[in-house]
Amino acid sequence: MTHQISLELGGKPLTIETGKVAGQADGAVVVRYGDTVIMATAVMADQPREGIDFVPLVVDFEERLYAVGRIPGSFFRREGRPSDQAVLAARMIDRPVRPLLPKTLRNDVQVIVTTLSADEEDRPDILGLIGASAALRVGGIPIKSTLAGVRVGRVDGEFVAMPTYAQVSEGGLDLVVAGAADMVNMIEAGAKEVDNEVILRAVEFGQQETRRLVKVIDELAEKVGVQPRPFAGREVREEVAAAVGERYQQDIEGIDLLTDKRERERAWQALKTRMVTELAREIPESAVECLTVADEIRRAHFRSLVVGQRRRPDGRPLDELRALSCEVAMLPRAHGAGLFTRGRTQVLTIATLGAVSDQQRLDIIGVGEYKRFMHQYNFPPFSTGEVAMLRGPRRREVGHGALAEKALLPLIPSEEEFPQTIRLVSEVLESNGSTSMASVCGSTLALMDAGVPIERPVAGLSIGLIHEGDDYLLLTDLEGREDAYGDMDFKVAGTEQGVTAMQVDMKVGGLPLKVIAQALEAARAGRLQILEVIKQALPAPRASLSPYAPKMTTIHIDPSRIGEVIGPGGRVIKAIQAETSAEIDIKEDGSVFVASPDEQMLRLAVQRITDIVKEIAVGERFTGKVTRIMGIGAFVELSPGKEGMIPADEIDHERPRRIEDVVNIGDTVEVVVKEIDERGRINLSRKALLPPPPGGGQEQPKPPRDRVYLRDRKPRGRR
Repeated sequence: MTHQISLELGGKPLTIETGKVAGQADGAVVVRYGDTVIMATAVMADQPREGIDFVPLVVDFEERLYAVGRIPGSFFRREGRPSDQAVLAARMIDRPVRPLLPKTLRNDVQVIVTTLSADEEDRPDILGLIGASAALRVGGIPIKSTLAGVRVGRVDGEFVAMPTYAQVSEGGLDLVVAGAADMVNMIEAGAKEVDNEVILRAVEFGQQETRRLVKVIDELAEKVGVQPRPFAGREVREEVAAAVGERYQQDIEGIDLLTDKRERERAWQALKTRMVTELAREIPESAVECLTVADEIRRAHFRSLVVGQRRRPDGRPLDELRALSCEVAMLPRAHGAGLFTRGRTQVLTIATLGAVSDQQRLDIIGVGEYKRFMHQYNFPPFSTGEVAMLRGPRRREVGHGALAEKALLPLIPSEEEFPQTIRLVSEVLESNGSTSMASVCGSTLALMDAGVPIERPVAGLSIGLIHEGDDYLLLTDLEGREDAYGDMDFKVAGTEQGVTAMQVDMKVGGLPLKVIAQALEAARAGRLQILEVIKQALPAPRASLSPYAPKMTTIHIDPSRIGEVIGPGGRVIKAIQAETSAEIDIKEDGSVFVASPDEQMLRLAVQRITDIVKEIAVGERFTGKVTRIMGIGAFVELSPGKEGMIPADEIDHERPRRIEDVVNIGDTVEVVVKEIDERGRINLSRKALLPPPPGGGQEQPKPPRDRVYLRDRKPRGRR
């Protein structure tokens, strides 16, 4: 049976329908908003997966280019690995869903969101979050509370739900709020230096809209009438819990008192091996349960220190940052580099500048075909002292890289002001909490070191949370243990003037607005401290680019003259590039981007282009090469793709019998424009620039040719 429900959201109807498609999935819904349509399915395995100690949730976001009527541009003409945009959409759905599933659930749960239609106005990712929640509910998946999410933008200073791409760009705010009816458990935002008060009011507005969506999803679930499916949660046996607590609790708690991370991790690995080995002799198949109990003991001990003693394991007060240091210009051939260290977290970011042709071409659903600014994040295993195979970027790397990119993007100068393509790569050299925010700081240093004219530096840090009863204790500058055993990772990046990016993930049910306000203020105070250290290392962007970076300039030509610059089959522009080794990119509006590592060759390429498009006037002088010779005169190249002719009687003071007696193909000659006829043909004169002939400046009369009379000719031979 088909069930459908709808509500008005952001001035348009949003419809959720179930029972029509994908009947063998536990839960399947189709969500439509405008002409954007997604299908979300949820399936839970019948049996738990053995040998794991986590909730096995997988969320996939499937972009289908048929949704926008486009054939994929790959060789195989089909979608391949998920794009970064699809990975980010999947992570945005996963993060609020995961904490609402029971911790003891060991049955595999898979949510798949497929984009069926996209109007390139309404974003499908937020519909995927709404659809995933509805699919879980109508599929009977045991979720603690109904979840929903909404995107918030700003138009003329007023908040709007579900803003379009254009409204997000114009309003300078793109914020997603997700959670249950009364609590927020995920926030993601990009902004153009927005102050904390605006962010807080946007979250409050989003929570109100989320509450309406939760009510609608609950109504749909009631119509379907499905009950949550039972599951056999993986419980810890009492004898295992008792054995670990009695024998190893003191050893476990002692490990967390070690301040050096490497020493602490080695001791923890050794203790885990000993516990598992010893208990296995007495209690069969107890390894997973043993480690679960040990981890809970560590968690409880850590939280008791923070809550009971108001101190952190490394001795810092709750609002104190770890030791900071910054360094730039340590890589001689890199266009820009910045090394940022905060405690035992260290990130090196390298900036590379390129031409317009180096932009990334996007084959995705959404607005924009090219990407000029890119930030990428690498997390090698040595950063945590581990050994692992190196593979491609995982979802975590993609997500962290995108968050830092979002934080920096509002400060990147426009293409008109700085036409270079910019690529940043953040290499995590050491990790002990908040490497994504350290990437923001390292990237700011690298941009300024490269001479990219950003207006202000950007910095970021994470705020943690310990929630016990009525206590909400905030921890400034989150480190690894505090992230693992705390209740929140509240990342905020921005400048002195406001927030540029934000990502909040909760491990508990949700977060009240008053705590969000306190966390924003704690993040602002910490951010200002970091910005001061960054400015001590490099107060402002360098005045000039690295000598190894490409030099670039932009000129504008009449769009109707673009064909002349390109030439038939691209011959003209290819000739300029071959002569100057410059890269030339031309846009439809007449913008011409010229890049070259050599300043002299850059100027030469620009000169060649301006010579082509400038209007030639009578009386102008040119120096050019003779390209071809005909009986009526010699043709001279005035600029690439543009020629004029020297008539035979304008080559010299005396008309030569053969033009080749005076000039030949390949000769360089100086000429003046004598005439431009009604058809645009250019007539030149070489004679006018020659010294006057002897005889008072008057041409000498031509000597009479010798006459050959018929009787003096020799007889012709037979034909």
